[in-house]
Amino acid sequence: MEEKHMQSVLIALLRQDKVQLWTEPFISDQQKIIELAQKYVSVTEFTLEEVISTLESIRADASRKDEGNKQFKETAVASLELHLPKREGENKKRKGHLKAKLDITTKELKKQISEEYGLKHFNLILMGKTLSPGKRLDEQNVKNNSKIMVLVVSSEQEKNEMREEEEKKRQQDEGFQRTQKGFQLLSERDGSEDPASTPYLEIADQKGNPLQIPDSERKALIQAMGFHEKGRALMKKRNHSAALTHLLEADEQFNKCNSALLRTVDNYAVLQLDVVWCYQALQQLECLYDARQRLERAEDCFQRCYGAHQSRLQQIKGHTGGEDVLFLRLYLLQSLLAYHDGNKNQALNKLRNVEELLGQLCLDPDKMLQLMTLGFSEQEARLGLRACRGDVNEAERLISQRKKEKKELKEREQEKRRRRLLDINTLVELGFSKREAARALHQTRGDLDKAYGVLLDKAEAHGSHDQTNLDQLLALGFQEDMANSALRIMGDDLAQATQMLLDNQGVVPPDLLSPSPPSSSSEEPSTSSDSTASARSRLDEDLVNEVLEDIPRHEEDYLDLTLDEEKELMEEIRSRLEKQSSSSG
Repeated sequence: MEEKHMQSVLIALLRQDKVQLWTEPFISDQQKIIELAQKYVSVTEFTLEEVISTLESIRADASRKDEGNKQFKETAVASLELHLPKREGENKKRKGHLKAKLDITTKELKKQISEEYGLKHFNLILMGKTLSPGKRLDEQNVKNNSKIMVLVVSSEQEKNEMREEEEKKRQQDEGFQRTQKGFQLLSERDGSEDPASTPYLEIADQKGNPLQIPDSERKALIQAMGFHEKGRALMKKRNHSAALTHLLEADEQFNKCNSALLRTVDNYAVLQLDVVWCYQALQQLECLYDARQRLERAEDCFQRCYGAHQSRLQQIKGHTGGEDVLFLRLYLLQSLLAYHDGNKNQALNKLRNVEELLGQLCLDPDKMLQLMTLGFSEQEARLGLRACRGDVNEAERLISQRKKEKKELKEREQEKRRRRLLDINTLVELGFSKREAARALHQTRGDLDKAYGVLLDKAEAHGSHDQTNLDQLLALGFQEDMANSALRIMGDDLAQATQMLLDNQGVVPPDLLSPSPPSSSSEEPSTSSDSTASARSRLDEDLVNEVLEDIPRHEEDYLDLTLDEEKELMEEIRSRLEKQSSSSG
């Protein structure tokens, strides 16, 4: 029997009996250890010698951990458990222990290990991930009492892996920065431009009606939802490491929003589930405390958004079956955390909830085919059937209704755009610029009369400002035609216009009044500037289009889970619980 399995079984028994080997009487009385070992021999298949040896090992590890925790609190020096490679000719695995600060790099830690254990070429593995040489330990979730595997590699392999790791990180960082810039550009667009040529995002309710929220919150919310969608796209590719980076940025942006707003939408709850799902996929068990808090926030948010027994959700949408996939994932993750906490009963209870929901959410292939034969997509069929809890006729009616509503919304948007263009043309004919007209209409939410009033007020204010500047120049004794020309050339800057007239005895230089055709040398800066601006504009559009690709076309895409990953995890938890039961029974 493997030593690791034996230790797991005995730890489970100790938890069950609430025995702490590192406390009295076990510290000073060896006979108590022997008596405990005799008890456990009767309920396991291990020999007495094996049980005594393993209990001693567990006690030593616990005492070392207790001492390490005290030292870490006092000095910030962490205790790391190293799983070392086997010595040549030996079958037994080796363990080592090392003290280190967590603000050093992996490269510095490798140097310590090399000096302590005489190893040359090796990688360090934490929870299935290779630690990056140039990054600090705490940046890679290395904690006090972390268990790190020391994996021996060839010299050339180590170099190649370092190069690959650096390239992978470079690409990931570059992708993150492009996403950040793309959604930043989108968040700064207010919809005053033509959406056909300048796409923008609008925050709307479940019926497609725009929400009126402060501009700073709107920007944060767009970036939060954008990063969340990018993270979900990466999760679908099972690139959980890159996904987690984007999801945590989404979480940071969500936290800039009004807490009252977050309590009324389920986006924030779904994000918490997705973060914890990435934790478990990456086996980041050191994040258990954070995971527990996130699941509590998710459950609390679902309760507020959906109401007791999902009554509010039923009132808004007319159905609740689709959201069951979220509760399935919530219960599954709660079961996993309960298992790692040693709470077997809670883990089993949550797993039963998962199995019950899974039975409801697994769809009849014949019903799926029946809907797809009617021309609906696989996603539409799956979401429709789940929403209607398997009723194929209701699902057909629901999908058709959704399609009709989408078509009507699209027609309203087209009509809104057509009216907007007509109103812009009307204001342009009245002498205003196209850009000014578009901004005024956006400011007045499409009210043509109010937009005209806003533009007139601005024009009057500007005219009054111009007249004031002109009056001041006339008061200084300059001729009206020269004063007007100076103000025009200097962009209505009174100080600069005054200085120009003073420098030229009250006359605007003829070359400024009638500029000669630009020479080739004077064209170059302008051409270069225009070219740079054009290139920047194209780059911005590329970034925007790139991030828009990750925004799903179906508004309920986040509910469209195949449940394959969930089934895998469910089977894994069940298997662990069954092994634990057979060992203790």
